[in-house]
Amino acid sequence: MSPTSRYANCAGYEIHYTEWGAPDAPVVIAWHGLARTGRDMDDLAAHLAPRYRVICPDTIGRGLSQWSRQPAQEYRLSFYARIAAALFEQLAIAKAHWIGTSMGGAIGTVCASGLFEPALRGRIASLLLNDNAPRLADAALERIKAYAGQPPAFDTVAELEAFFRQVYQPYGWLSDAQWRRLTETSTRRLSDGRVTPHYDPAMVQQFTHHANDYLIWDHYDALDIPVLCLRGASSDLVLPETTAEMMRRGPALRGLAQVVEVAGCGHAPALNVPEHFALVDQFLARAEVLSGGTARR
Repeated sequence: MSPTSRYANCAGYEIHYTEWGAPDAPVVIAWHGLARTGRDMDDLAAHLAPRYRVICPDTIGRGLSQWSRQPAQEYRLSFYARIAAALFEQLAIAKAHWIGTSMGGAIGTVCASGLFEPALRGRIASLLLNDNAPRLADAALERIKAYAGQPPAFDTVAELEAFFRQVYQPYGWLSDAQWRRLTETSTRRLSDGRVTPHYDPAMVQQFTHHANDYLIWDHYDALDIPVLCLRGASSDLVLPETTAEMMRRGPALRGLAQVVEVAGCGHAPALNVPEHFALVDQFLARAEVLSGGTARR
């Protein structure tokens, strides 16, 4: 099954997204990581599309979405939540399950809490955090800041693919075709003809202007929906002591939280192989029961 490429105007910006599955099926929002694009979710979306309507946005400043005119103010979780709320309205989504990798998980957390966007309160039926947590390891954040603000440029796409294979090795196993698709769907050409990752380097200002933007325990504690954290077994971003704390507070106190370690992955599992699909399927099946099957348009 192939996706449909679409655009919406959200909070004054053109936002690109791909849409999979039947328009009247239960909805899944699949949101990508910090320096990535919605096309990272292709394999998972194709797997879910026979049963779900899957929406995979490009965050502002990434992929085919417009870049921010005010990066210091808008590359932050509260503005990403504003964009998500607008997307829900434009697509007439009453309720949805949310699957978020890294940054996409943090966006889902703040959207589900409703603390930034009260209009979203009660409209996210479940939350799957793919190697994301309410607190991220400081050392890993420093590593991310070091590379994200200065993306490299290469003469050829083949060289860029080799770079991606190195830096995203913690994703786990990808086929050669998947590596090529990851590269080609996240490449832009510079004015000098070289190629570079397809995002606005200014998005790193989220870290320099909003140092604690990803410290979101208050949002996590407000959740009363099923939550699953998939932690890459060798992740340096989500530490075991953090997931242990997740199981002592917030939705865990209501019996709604789970943590599963994903073998063979670090930050973050690519959600592209049968073992990953099975974890997602099991969680969504449980969440559908708990939500009464209401994650529909």
